[in-house]
Amino acid sequence: MSAQSTQIPAEITDVVVVGGGNAGFTAAHAAAVRGRSVMLLEKGEQDMAGGNSFYTAGATRIVHNGLEDLRDFIEPDDRHERTVVPPYSAEQYSSDLAKVTEGRNNPELTEVLISESQSTLQWLNSLGLKYRLMYERQAYERPDGSYLFWGGLHVGNVGGGEGLIADHTRVAAELGIELRYGHRATELCVENGRVVGVDVQTAAGRKVIRAESVILTAGGFESEPAWRREHLGEGWENAKVRGTPYNTGDMIAAALQIGAAKGGDWATCHSVQWDAFNLINESNRELTNRLTRQSYPLGIIVNTEGKRFLDEGADFRNYTYAKYGKEILKQPGSVAYQIFDDDLRPMLRTEEYDMPGISVATADTIEELATKIGLVPAALKKTVEDYNASIDRAVDFDPTIKDGRKADTTPPKSNWASPLESGPFYAYGVTCGITFTFGGIKTDTHGRVLDTEGRHIEGLYAAGEMLGGLFSTNYPGGTGLAAGCVFGRRAGALA
Repeated sequence: MSAQSTQIPAEITDVVVVGGGNAGFTAAHAAAVRGRSVMLLEKGEQDMAGGNSFYTAGATRIVHNGLEDLRDFIEPDDRHERTVVPPYSAEQYSSDLAKVTEGRNNPELTEVLISESQSTLQWLNSLGLKYRLMYERQAYERPDGSYLFWGGLHVGNVGGGEGLIADHTRVAAELGIELRYGHRATELCVENGRVVGVDVQTAAGRKVIRAESVILTAGGFESEPAWRREHLGEGWENAKVRGTPYNTGDMIAAALQIGAAKGGDWATCHSVQWDAFNLINESNRELTNRLTRQSYPLGIIVNTEGKRFLDEGADFRNYTYAKYGKEILKQPGSVAYQIFDDDLRPMLRTEEYDMPGISVATADTIEELATKIGLVPAALKKTVEDYNASIDRAVDFDPTIKDGRKADTTPPKSNWASPLESGPFYAYGVTCGITFTFGGIKTDTHGRVLDTEGRHIEGLYAAGEMLGGLFSTNYPGGTGLAAGCVFGRRAGALA
């Protein structure tokens, strides 16, 4: 600890958690139930608190054996009796992570995440967090009135991300955790090689908070344009920040400064298709996750030249959405358009495609639609005609499974190819929205931060988006909140 730090006001607690999102609260709960005094520091004021977790839909990927295995900790719903929830095994979870990360996920972290995913949610539910089946996001109603869930992601928080943070905040108060808003941690305090607290900046000035253990859950660096450009590449400074504006890498830098090792893939991130023209399309706390556009597997996506450039139906949305934002960033002007016809329009997610202020153009013909969005009509017409003509119409369209209904064009569409023939037609302008970065701090499976020699930095832990090693290139939906819960609980259980 510097001499300067020892001369400013200090407070003392057993455990200090830096970052008030899902991982931070979970770590704080785990420490508090052990009888530890806990102080949770949130960089934002109360009206901006919650980290990235506030902006999520609350979806959490866990292992389970079907609906009966979930009933004890999800809210009752009259639709349950008409619902099929396929089991999601540990083997499926492991396979999905390995597939989307191209095998770059850390095997030890992966094993812990999978094995403790359900039990950790059950534990949080026992503390007071509420969960439900995510009908509006992960199921389609079938003609007989039943529901079939798909994609391995079935459970989410009641009230989405806002409900998640409200539940966490209430539980924290019940457990006696001291919440400090407007507290920006800037440095780690070290004595004799051990982390003994944090240096904090507040509106009232600087102070030191001393603790036996410090748990870092302050997110990645996605909100800092210079870091994005440096580590993700040119053009990433133009991406829209979906979530909190406070994840600027401060505590990653602080950990690296005292010798922590980097962990995970610093060159890739979670990014999605995001409303391109909404007036408030960054850190929007009112619309939060509704600015995403995730019904794209049903239609086609074209760039400003009127050309398709990716396989919209390569897999279920859960396994492609986190990498397609990057593909849009590469397109001219970093803008693209999702195109649907009148037959597909009723199938689009209501929460996203019926939101106020949505960027949408509507027209009775494809040529007229192209004119409205500034595309060359002949170019868009040719793309749509080529797509329609290439569809294998002998295969039935079924959005609840990977139906193999292919459009054999360039690039191909592997599933859910439905002709765009019935006007009116709809075009939704999308750009790249960045969610979080995959690179962070290296830890062991208990969240203990490791130095460049592989040794634990005494007194220092990390969880959530600061923990690097689970994701690379792509990401299976709902894994981030699950990892925050599992590794936050593990860190808090030791701190």
